[in-house]
Amino acid sequence: KLRWDFINFVMSYILHLETSTKQCSVALSKDARCISKKKLLAENFSHSEKLHLFIQDVINEAGIVISDLEAIAISKGPGSYTGLRIGVAAAKGLCFALDLPLIAINSLTIMVQPFFDIKDFDFLIPMLDARRMEVYTSVFNKRQNIKMQTKALVLSEDSFVNIVENGNCLIIGNGASKFKTLNPKIDAHFNKEIHYPSAEDMCLLAWNKFKNKDFEVLASFEPYYLKDFQTTSSKKK
Repeated sequence: KLRWDFINFVMSYILHLETSTKQCSVALSKDARCISKKKLLAENFSHSEKLHLFIQDVINEAGIVISDLEAIAISKGPGSYTGLRIGVAAAKGLCFALDLPLIAINSLTIMVQPFFDIKDFDFLIPMLDARRMEVYTSVFNKRQNIKMQTKALVLSEDSFVNIVENGNCLIIGNGASKFKTLNPKIDAHFNKEIHYPSAEDMCLLAWNKFKNKDFEVLASFEPYYLKDFQTTSSKKK
């Protein structure tokens, strides 16, 4: 039988990887509590260089060895094709090597976690930049219920009108500035700083999935790209 048929819920260490944007982050949790974390926001997508270094750093800082891990949690997307591919490859490699279960969490769900304590808004709308006026987005109410499932949306001034009705909304993420330029018809408020999904905000989400043994089928798991990968054609003859 697989190792996770005999899961130990006492002092369970879970490693969390988040690579869906240009921010690369890793966190280690003991049960649901983050005990070590590393994060870097870089324009040149340094995930392939930094991810494994961050993994080793958080393991060392916690004073454990990698064989102490009980599960690996990955941000599954949507987001950057390259970032997701790097993160998922690392997560699956660790799971195969250590015989660990894989936990996958939606990137937009991770994004909104720090904002549920803010009581001034009826809805949270995370936005990750896609292409042109398109974003990856969803809508959550303040009770943490999903009011609009994750989708790739071409923004307009009328976006979300029928979903949030007269509620006030906090818009977060690196796609929020696109929406702001459209003078949206909803009661939209924008976070002052660009907020990215981060591994430290995965801890409670992953812990709940861990307790329920809500694991992915490792051999067939793929990132949630949401859209096909697109490249820009070379201008060279």
